[in-house]
Amino acid sequence: MTKKETHKVLTTKNLSIGYSSKKGNKEIAKNINIELQKGELVCLVGRNGIGKSTLLRTLSKMQPRLEGEILLENKNIDAYSRIDLAKIISLVLTERIPSSNLTVHELIALGRQPYTNWIGKLLQEDLDHINEAINQSHLTELINDRCDKLSDGQLQRAMICRALAQNTHLIILDEPTAHLDVQHKIETFRLLKKIAHELNRAILISTHEIQLATQIADTLWLMTDENIISGKPSELIESDQINLLFDSNSIYFDKESNQFIMQ
Repeated sequence: MTKKETHKVLTTKNLSIGYSSKKGNKEIAKNINIELQKGELVCLVGRNGIGKSTLLRTLSKMQPRLEGEILLENKNIDAYSRIDLAKIISLVLTERIPSSNLTVHELIALGRQPYTNWIGKLLQEDLDHINEAINQSHLTELINDRCDKLSDGQLQRAMICRALAQNTHLIILDEPTAHLDVQHKIETFRLLKKIAHELNRAILISTHEIQLATQIADTLWLMTDENIISGKPSELIESDQINLLFDSNSIYFDKESNQFIMQ
């Protein structure tokens, strides 16, 4: 069987992240060396306050890095204009959109802004990408509904659909299931894995849903105080590195039941 060709979308080299001020730099994490491939679903996990959101903002150039390099398609992220960057990376953040009269279709169409220069008319190619995204996300029945009338689960699907319509190689999501019930959490993870595998997109999710992440992710980025450990969930479980997620010895991952247990 022919080995699947890999395609690096994102690479970091000795990346340091944090905040700059007149008093100096506040470093959150350093010496980050990670890779993300097309067709891969990666879950970034770690305790509260460890710096997951800071890392995502830095990787998407919403926040400046302190040191090191970020390469997109083997090209330094600083070499991209804002518009060109939006053709490679799409973002789904946790903030709920302000109340408006936007329909679901209009929200999804906003994903085409990098190609229409924000005020341009949607061409047939744009409509094709929008319709394909709607079909992939199973939102056909909701396209005429107002966004402010959607449930949390429906709105999250619409936001993912907008990112899909943007037609980028990399989709970054910060806590996409934070306000969803169990059913919609599972459905969201399954949709994202389907997008990664069937549409060959690189998807990076920051999540606290560790149990789901170990079951669905292709790769885990385990963020600790020392570094980021990257590996398949099965590898991190077998090596007991998954237990580095917790400061307490009272919680551990039981390999037989494949779940976290308090002792």
